[in-house]
Amino acid sequence: MNTRHDWTKEEIIALYNKPMMDLLFEAASVHRVNHDPNVVQVSTLLSIKTGGCPEDCGYCPQAARYHTGVEGNDLMSVQQVKAQALRAKSSGSSRVCMGAAWRNVKDGPEFDQVLEMVRTINKLDMEVCCTLGMITENQAKRLAEAGLYAYNHNLDTSEEYYKEVISTRGFEDRLQTIENVRKTNVTVCSGGIIGMGESVEDRAGMLVALASLNPQPESVPINALVAVEGTPMENEKPVEIWEMIRMVATTRIVMPDTQVRLSAGRTQMSREGQAMCFFAGANSIFAGDKLLTTPNPDVNEDMKMFETLGLVAQKPFTKVSQPTTVEAQDSQFTPLGEKPKWSRPGHKIERNLEAQGKKV
Repeated sequence: MNTRHDWTKEEIIALYNKPMMDLLFEAASVHRVNHDPNVVQVSTLLSIKTGGCPEDCGYCPQAARYHTGVEGNDLMSVQQVKAQALRAKSSGSSRVCMGAAWRNVKDGPEFDQVLEMVRTINKLDMEVCCTLGMITENQAKRLAEAGLYAYNHNLDTSEEYYKEVISTRGFEDRLQTIENVRKTNVTVCSGGIIGMGESVEDRAGMLVALASLNPQPESVPINALVAVEGTPMENEKPVEIWEMIRMVATTRIVMPDTQVRLSAGRTQMSREGQAMCFFAGANSIFAGDKLLTTPNPDVNEDMKMFETLGLVAQKPFTKVSQPTTVEAQDSQFTPLGEKPKWSRPGHKIERNLEAQGKKV
């Protein structure tokens, strides 16, 4: 099946709004041509540095400016991360995704420590993913050399609606970071969040931006907003399961080779709802009790669901072969001490400013 990079917003809206049974049939058909429908990739998301982020993302409890009760912690040690990775591996995960609440990566001891974490997990024969904010080309090359399998950098929403969510960085910064990752052999993980007050047009706009990338991201997380008290989006209504199914199905048709990841918001979904998402083309989940700071279904519950549905966990390095790890002392890339000019658009978002003034 040919992968298209020229989808229009109108075409995607028409797909999204199809009668549900037609949409499901088309998505499931595309899914079966490109993937084994009974295999689901399982990842564990680990917050290696929580809270204190200087950004103003309206959905995020880790932004320092909001009063959400999230306790900040320093960067975890390599040994702590290794112990968590072994635990994840024993419970069926093939990938560990490490998230740090940073605006962008800065060269120095903390980044060196993250590189050591990447080396350590890759040697456990697990896929390693990082989400560390914006990165330069040289930083991407250093991560690749350490054995990074994937880099996550979500577009979050459409370029138009992005300005209603975040004022501390620009949409272009997201695309530039993905482009920097693409200059290496690291795979790209990039998706977004629905339920932030955006329109169907915005959902389609996000999919146009992702589908236009060549190659398309190897992994696309679809998150349902988890409205956290203290964030500007605390009063957003929960996403209905039908919206989630439509979004998964549309993503599957538009990006046939991609692994579509059922991400945040699964605690609000019934097993039947999740089963419909798997039928519609989702073939990746996050397991473990937390997604950074928000709740997630218990891993044993997930394994019971897999058993009921006859699903099996994907083995690591099924889609792309395992990267080689280069030790720190043999590294070809040195820190450049770069000070990249990531944008600060500076426009005001009323609800973000209001949330800053509220005390819990």
